[in-house]
Amino acid sequence: MAGGDAAATVRPRRWSNSVVEPGHALSSPLGRITISGDAIARIVGQTAAECYGVVGMSARGRVGRLLARGRESQGISLGAEDDGSVTIGLYVVVEYGLNLAEVAATVRSRVAYEVERLTGLPVAAVEVHIQDVRRSA
Repeated sequence: MAGGDAAATVRPRRWSNSVVEPGHALSSPLGRITISGDAIARIVGQTAAECYGVVGMSARGRVGRLLARGRESQGISLGAEDDGSVTIGLYVVVEYGLNLAEVAATVRSRVAYEVERLTGLPVAAVEVHIQDVRRSA
């Protein structure tokens, strides 16, 4: 980086699980809409679980805890950019024998689409971390 340009690497703010202040897309003269991080994580988890090849979600940084009922937000990290967009990290377990890159690309595009469609928030990035592969039971 020329001239010590520290602005080239910008990390998103950590997501507060209380409420998210949406960007300008969800504000109007009538008021402001806030969406909780838990609500967005549930959308992300349910969408990822519906993707072909995803066996479950893995606890962030630990392999082996599959998605259980009521745990849709497990294995999901969220961040908020200054412009109001959302960054999403998913930690998934994929079915053995499938093309991992194709499954990850499908998860990335479906999650971004559903979050934008259901919340109106722009998605800056979706990072898919494949934590494990498993054979279907």
